[in-house]
Amino acid sequence: MRIVMIGSGYVGLVSGACFADFGHDVVCVDKDAGKIEKLKAGGIPIYEPGLDALVAKNVAAGRLSFTADLAGPVGEAEVVFIGVGTPTRRGDGHADLSYVYGAAREIAAALKRFTVVVTKSTVPVGTGDEVERIIRETNPEAEFAVASNPEFLREGAAIEDFKRPDRIVVGIEDERARGPMEQVYRPLYLNKAPVLFTRRRTSELIKYAANAFLAMKITFINEVADLCEKVGADVQEVSRGIGLDNRIGGKFLHAGPGYGGSCFPKDTLALVKTAQDYDSPLRLIETTVAVNDTRKRAMARKVIAAMGGDVHGKTIAILGLTFKPNTDDMREAPSIAIIQALQDAGAIVRAYDPEGMEAARPMLEDVTYVRSAYEAAEGAAAVVIVTEWDAFRALDLPRLKASMAEPLLVDLRNIYRAENVLAEGFRYVSIGRPQDEPA
Repeated sequence: MRIVMIGSGYVGLVSGACFADFGHDVVCVDKDAGKIEKLKAGGIPIYEPGLDALVAKNVAAGRLSFTADLAGPVGEAEVVFIGVGTPTRRGDGHADLSYVYGAAREIAAALKRFTVVVTKSTVPVGTGDEVERIIRETNPEAEFAVASNPEFLREGAAIEDFKRPDRIVVGIEDERARGPMEQVYRPLYLNKAPVLFTRRRTSELIKYAANAFLAMKITFINEVADLCEKVGADVQEVSRGIGLDNRIGGKFLHAGPGYGGSCFPKDTLALVKTAQDYDSPLRLIETTVAVNDTRKRAMARKVIAAMGGDVHGKTIAILGLTFKPNTDDMREAPSIAIIQALQDAGAIVRAYDPEGMEAARPMLEDVTYVRSAYEAAEGAAAVVIVTEWDAFRALDLPRLKASMAEPLLVDLRNIYRAENVLAEGFRYVSIGRPQDEPA
């Protein structure tokens, strides 16, 4: 099929490359001429494991191309996906849909044949209705159908998620969209991935409800972790104990410094705002948002308490900046609030992240960025693990200790066993476990 992907950011680029790998003819369009030129030259504007090789393979095969010109490719396309950003709108917390609606207007002007226009961006309920209205108003003669097809990609595992999805959700109002959308995903037939066709508004809400539920699950176990510390229980064992219940499941039950990234923060907030607009408030999600916001700075207070309550003039090594491993995404990363709170308390921060330091520089001032975990630890009064990169899971603890001013390891991801760290002469503080005691 001839597919156009509007937007060459995370969603658009991953989706476009994967569709091309299925055998479709895909053109990725983006207004950012610099990004397009970089992609044409073989560069990748984001870090996602395996994406560079996937893009290169499909460009070489002639199935994937990039352009800043929307009109030509859209006029020839059978399916056009809108994969532009929907960031939180300043001032009110709603999703900013200006890029989606702008794309709809440009698509409308370029349509020459029956085309299915699909919102793949995460959008609030009713957005598809507005996209349809805009296209019809802009080009009354256009033959088209508007569908919703939300993405469920995990950063760091996006290609695997796209090719072996738990489910594919497609929302339609016009039955003419069903056939083309079935053809788009026909290559996944052998994988037996469930394809759920729904009404369009239902599809839009499924994405928000899924992300809100997962965010709530993370926030729940984080609060349980706080209780575990008070009563002397172990949150990891609690997580395993409840996660073995098939009705609950073990995923997203890992205690830590709070959720971040490009999806959960903005999507939970947007869902809260939508629910308030319809006079049907979601109290659980409202609380989830509030608890997560406060948790990040609470982690900084935890570090300060572990250092005796005074960090003024002391160097703290931060290991991990991105909101999760295997990405360079710094959006809403817990490290931002943690570092800023430590700096407010007078600490000197040295940081290392395998992929996120360039993205972090404009967000975090007065931080010394270094080339390794060991360089970060030199002269530090504490090492704080914020992101659970594989590179931090088997640190040479004697080497780490030898370079530090004080042997304190604060593990905000629980990637170490307490007895192993204590045996090397460290003080060890983790999340939701008895502190300075073997787990």
